[in-house]
Amino acid sequence: MTDTLQQLLRERADQDTLAVKYGETTRTWREYVGEARAQAAALIGRADPLRPLHVGTLLGNTPDMLTALAAAALGGYVLCGINNTRRGAALARDIARVECQIVLVDDKHRDLLDGLSLPGVTVIDVTATEWPQQDLIPHREVGPDDTFMMIFTSGTSGEPKAVEVAHSIVLFSAVALVQRYELTDKDTCYLAMPLFHSNGVYAGWGVALASGAAMAPAQFSASRFLPDIRRYGATYMNYVGKPLAYILATAEQPDDHDNPLRVAFGNEAADRDIDEFSRRFGCSVWDGFGSTELAIIITRSEGTPAGSVGKGFPGVAIYDPETVQECEVARFDGTGALINAEAATGELVNTDGSGMFRGYHNDQGATDERLRHGMYWSGDLAYRDADGWIYLAGRTADWMRVDGENITAAPIERILLRHPVISRVAVYPVPDEFVGDQVMAAMVLRDGQTLDPKSFAEFLAAQPDLSPKSWPRYIWLADDLPSTATNKILKRELVALGADPAGRVVWKRDGTEYTPRAEN
Repeated sequence: MTDTLQQLLRERADQDTLAVKYGETTRTWREYVGEARAQAAALIGRADPLRPLHVGTLLGNTPDMLTALAAAALGGYVLCGINNTRRGAALARDIARVECQIVLVDDKHRDLLDGLSLPGVTVIDVTATEWPQQDLIPHREVGPDDTFMMIFTSGTSGEPKAVEVAHSIVLFSAVALVQRYELTDKDTCYLAMPLFHSNGVYAGWGVALASGAAMAPAQFSASRFLPDIRRYGATYMNYVGKPLAYILATAEQPDDHDNPLRVAFGNEAADRDIDEFSRRFGCSVWDGFGSTELAIIITRSEGTPAGSVGKGFPGVAIYDPETVQECEVARFDGTGALINAEAATGELVNTDGSGMFRGYHNDQGATDERLRHGMYWSGDLAYRDADGWIYLAGRTADWMRVDGENITAAPIERILLRHPVISRVAVYPVPDEFVGDQVMAAMVLRDGQTLDPKSFAEFLAAQPDLSPKSWPRYIWLADDLPSTATNKILKRELVALGADPAGRVVWKRDGTEYTPRAEN
């Protein structure tokens, strides 16, 4: 049985089915593996053998990034996916943190390194480099537990951390998806999520490699999504964060259903968006829960209740981080409102240990924070009902103390997204003028839609499971929300703006009525 990416790529080396589709360019698996071998041989030859062979990539979603992934796997060295949205000192810190001795760039990202201090780093512009064909002597013959890649976390709640990802982790995720969706070399995978991120690797590149399907790398664009799907004959796509919401915000066309897409797999999509995307584009949408660390896995199945992300793998539980005891089972009233939120909401943990998490590179403190009391602590809040269905409640930073009661952001966000004109929403705390917090919601409306304070208040009043204390005190109608490269909302930036962000349209609630505040 194939148990490393190195072995699997060697098996693809003599296949003449398509591996890459990009614009008018195509490559077979034979050609793709050949190019990757040439790059790996060249980089190994240039590397300092006395230093860790870590190769960084500052690249877009292009064939160059696909080649770099395969080259690292074949060459047995460690690829470091550098977030190409980072800038300046933060970018330099990321490169230093993962100890890159070589960084691959392309012509679109080369200038990002101008003026940065990168001691001991060789920068190679792949746009202008030819990789001569030569025999590849791998840096090492890898085993399943050897590190294939360093992948940074999204950094929504702090500085990104570099996760050590083993060959077996990518294969485990990819093979599971290939089997579940019966993907073969007749399929085409649309890869529009950043390939320096875990979703792009686990659920995109890895899936294509494991199935022998073709890869169509792309920069995500809501307007180009459907033309690309049709152009490349894409049957599978992966997503993370809010891409479905962005796509659904575009005007629906009568022929949207006419496309080859069969399966969309990802995480963090709203229930409404999952259902609407499936209806509009005629495909199956499967949304799960996982993180770069892959220590906690939750999967949806048929019958998953609205709002739930599914049931956890063995060992997944919800614990109170202060008492280190399992939280109460969630109880709901006749309207569906959670009535024991404080006792039922806790942190998602893996009671069996670290799962597939191997630690953060060069950050023992952060690793220790995740691994406490013999368990893995995710930093994600959740609650679980009597049937074992899990509901996310946000990150640990999403706790809000409102009028002496602890509430969380995610349940409020799910309710707000029931409104048909709201495309994206972020709920977060702002300081109360006396004590504790008030709830603020930043909302982006669908293209061409409007919302007025009176009808919005009527909508809130009609939601039977929305506690009065969960009504946002402040509403910001935003043009967009600050996001990571993987479309995750950066709440810390919203929190920093406070309740009165200058120059923005904000409504303030008094009782059950909202009044627009004057723009500053």
